Amino acid sequence: MLIPSIDLMGGRIVQLVHGEKLKLAFDDFEYWIERFASYPLIQLIDLDAAMRQGSNAPLIEKIARRLPCQVGGGVATAAHAQSLLDAGARRVIFGSALFRADLNAPVNAAFAREIADSIGTDKFVASIDTKAGRVAIKGWKEQTALTPEEAIVALEAYCTAFLYTHIDTEGTMQGFPLPIAASLRRLTQRQLIAAGGIREQAEIDALDAIGVDAVAGMAVYTGVLAV
Repeated sequence: MLIPSIDLMGGRIVQLVHGEKLKLAFDDFEYWIERFASYPLIQLIDLDAAMRQGSNAPLIEKIARRLPCQVGGGVATAAHAQSLLDAGARRVIFGSALFRADLNAPVNAAFAREIADSIGTDKFVASIDTKAGRVAIKGWKEQTALTPEEAIVALEAYCTAFLYTHIDTEGTMQGFPLPIAASLRRLTQRQLIAAGGIREQAEIDALDAIGVDAVAGMAVYTGVLAV
């Protein structure tokens, strides 16, 4: 399944390379809402919130009221997650808040349990973003020693889905590393969603064949991938 992404920054829809360099920006929200209206799930991310640089809350609500979205970006409390669900989100994505600098306990399992108990496992998506094979947090600005495999095993009991973003290829349209998707797929019974560099339908089909859904952004907004 293809999941189109909508990344928000500064009140616009944007696409970044490696989560850092601005490549594309749009403000024609109605056009993209209509383009994505037939999809069963959209990924909606507040990049400003993820980077601790502000919020696009009004736009999040506007879009989530009209499209079936899983919403993320700087979500760090159960109360925030509930407010997003109240605003129309179908599911909420948690990332950095699930991890910590403690080398002896890098996954905050107690917090994950709290979120699952508060909003329900079925509305909880765990985001595992990796750079050079290690989980990155705080808008991808900090890197932990944790591997994605370790993160999945630790969080399996609490969420309904894992969102795995391969930062090394994010926004490049150079292709997603399928062997990594296959390896992670074997570790979990939860929905697994892959993002980072996806360029063409053949990749989406290959991921689908092993039970992995695909998020695409740059290829969609450049018209390389038809939606």
